[in-house]
Amino acid sequence: MKEDAATEASSKKEGGGLGRILGSGIISGAADDDPSAIGTYASAGARFGPDILWTAPVTLPMMFTVVYLSSKLGQVSGRGLFHAIRDFYPRWLLWTVLAEVVIGNTIEAAADLGGMAAAINLSIRLPIPAIVAVVAVILLCLQVAGSYMLIRRIFRWLAVTLLAYVGAALLARPDFASTLRGSLIPSVEFNKEFLSIIVAIIGTTLSAYLYTWQSNEEVEDEIAEGRTTVRERQGASERDLRRTKREILAGMTFSNFIMYFVILSTASTLHVNGQVNIETAAQAAEALKPIAGEAAGFLFAAGIVSVGFLAVPVMTTGAAYDLAQSFGIKGSLNAKAREAPTFYIIIGVVTAVAVAMNFLGFNPMRALVWSGIVQGFSTPPLLLLILLMTNNRRIMGDQVNSRAINIMGWITTAVIFSASAGLVVTWFL
Repeated sequence: MKEDAATEASSKKEGGGLGRILGSGIISGAADDDPSAIGTYASAGARFGPDILWTAPVTLPMMFTVVYLSSKLGQVSGRGLFHAIRDFYPRWLLWTVLAEVVIGNTIEAAADLGGMAAAINLSIRLPIPAIVAVVAVILLCLQVAGSYMLIRRIFRWLAVTLLAYVGAALLARPDFASTLRGSLIPSVEFNKEFLSIIVAIIGTTLSAYLYTWQSNEEVEDEIAEGRTTVRERQGASERDLRRTKREILAGMTFSNFIMYFVILSTASTLHVNGQVNIETAAQAAEALKPIAGEAAGFLFAAGIVSVGFLAVPVMTTGAAYDLAQSFGIKGSLNAKAREAPTFYIIIGVVTAVAVAMNFLGFNPMRALVWSGIVQGFSTPPLLLLILLMTNNRRIMGDQVNSRAINIMGWITTAVIFSASAGLVVTWFL
């Protein structure tokens, strides 16, 4: 493998230092806190209060593990996730996983567009489907007309807006004792409602679209540096992988930090005032205003809108990456529309389907939570496959997983499978 070239590239990347960490890592972390995740966390905080805050620190090591494995796969193999599946696994497995991921991405993109529109509707009183259509057109234009580096820069600034949830939580004046207890002592209920929200939390923090985006982002960075073939991109130095660990840890810590404060904001306001059922994004933001003040309600709604502008393109482009790689079609945000027309057509079609789903009259906030549950069921088999791939020497050479990463990966897989299985059991009892 290209150790010398990898070392040279690594030194260039290290030169970016903090800039690199605030780029790749934070973008991925912020994309994980999409409107679906925010809706799920807000619902969890409203229904279960501070007693469910413990899910934030518990999910952090799992988030780091799965995103790092995805990043490592892209770096070492020189391929995006579905490119690797196509090259090394049977077609029946490729089509099965592809269908699950593309459907999940499209549903979540549709729910996120609906959640964004409901938040915008608080200030701009237009029909929600009309807002969805306008937002989708803006996002599609950005993806088609903007360069990869421009999109990265925009995403980086959008990620910072998630700090609005820290402000919203602090304005809510949470009770210190109950917050500390809920953060450190897990409280578990064995019923359908609790397990549904746990599966939704797992599904949104470990969303399948994040795996494909992370592996493809590594490939896109390599392409931007002039390495356009798989052979040129293969391999990564130990310095590269250490840098990646720092980036992923920073990004997932940021994501988890925001998750904690979203739960805390609704736990400290809606839950303690008996408003335990959130039906719409507008209700969540509006309900905060009389309790925590106008500023808290505004910050909550603004966070949904801004992160949606980051997350929806990640999902629609992620679906396009997956389809293009599965069928051997050229697909890269580094390519202009005329150079990869099919890739951009796929982005347009996925976006159009997501928009169309919003004309069916579903409840935006409920759809956000259910999209998390869908992701929760689709994530375990994909994570299992990533674990197998990153331990496959045909794909990774000598840079297969360490024992520590494997242990954490298998624990994460077992936790996700168990939560999903527990929810299924409650459906039949």
